[in-house]
Amino acid sequence: MKIIKKVQVKQIVTENSKAIIKERFLSQKMRLEQECQQLMFEKRKLQNKAQFSKQAAERKFQQEIDKRREEIKQVDFKLEQLDIIEIGSELIEGEVEALVEVEEGTHWDDIMKNQSIVIQDNVVIRIDK
Repeated sequence: MKIIKKVQVKQIVTENSKAIIKERFLSQKMRLEQECQQLMFEKRKLQNKAQFSKQAAERKFQQEIDKRREEIKQVDFKLEQLDIIEIGSELIEGEVEALVEVEEGTHWDDIMKNQSIVIQDNVVIRIDK
């Protein structure tokens, strides 16, 4: 029988990967700022229409704007942390699913141990079991 198991993907920080991660964070921040600007524009546009409740529209748009501003703060924090992190450190990049063969007599603890795939500059360099 085969089961699906989550496996962590870790990345070893290099100068190259640090630059790529920073660019990704900056791109995400710029997208969020553009969304805030668009939401503010839509809010002003909607307020000029008399058929909608201005307070309800204001509240809904402000919630969305605040949500994105909070995400921007999180991205800023991640950028600060990225500047601090040392070359050679391992970052958790995400998770993938793996198929694991389970047979009678297999030790369950061996199957459920945390496994990870370690990459460096987009190349798998190690699989920790």
